[in-house]
Amino acid sequence: MSAKNLSSEKTERSNRVIAAACLAFFVGMIGMAYAAVPLYQLFCQVTGYGGTTQRVEQYSDTILDRKITIRFDANVASDLPWDFKPVQRDVKIRIGETAQISYTATNMFKAPTRGRASFNVSPPTAGAYFNKVECFCFTDTELKPGETMDMPVVFFIDPEIVNVPELKTTETITLSYTFFSIDGDEPVAASPKGEATDATTNETTKLGG
Repeated sequence: MSAKNLSSEKTERSNRVIAAACLAFFVGMIGMAYAAVPLYQLFCQVTGYGGTTQRVEQYSDTILDRKITIRFDANVASDLPWDFKPVQRDVKIRIGETAQISYTATNMFKAPTRGRASFNVSPPTAGAYFNKVECFCFTDTELKPGETMDMPVVFFIDPEIVNVPELKTTETITLSYTFFSIDGDEPVAASPKGEATDATTNETTKLGG
């Protein structure tokens, strides 16, 4: 084999290695992109970061005499034609006491539409102590034209909240839900893209950066 042929073979082998490395990198980046959202959601649920509440399967066995007010907020993205709102604007409960409240969602469009709710808590640091036993968040929901659905939330405030320096004097916590469309069609609402309507105030707010 001549030196020229040997050099050409080495170049081809090197090119194949580079191409394989680039393909592996590309596939890896796609996998990381798909994994990022559920991993971030899991991180938030475990730590309470960003006002994410905790999901639990059992109730608190400690109830304090101290009471705290829980406010409920509702928002709908501009491309989802739903009337979404809390049945009660707020409740006052004892810390550790289990409470149940409800939201309602009505499809105002002439065709079935689907939505999924995200949520957060304010102040954000209270998310780690806001325990939900039952909720409708991150569940794909379809409503027929004119259909109204009751959406219960069962929760309690972890008594440990009174031992947190920045939260021990907190008197009000706000639980906020935002419904987003999960339909693949073009937006059916008339509001500008990238905005959401606060169903409790009828005001429009910007979403994202």
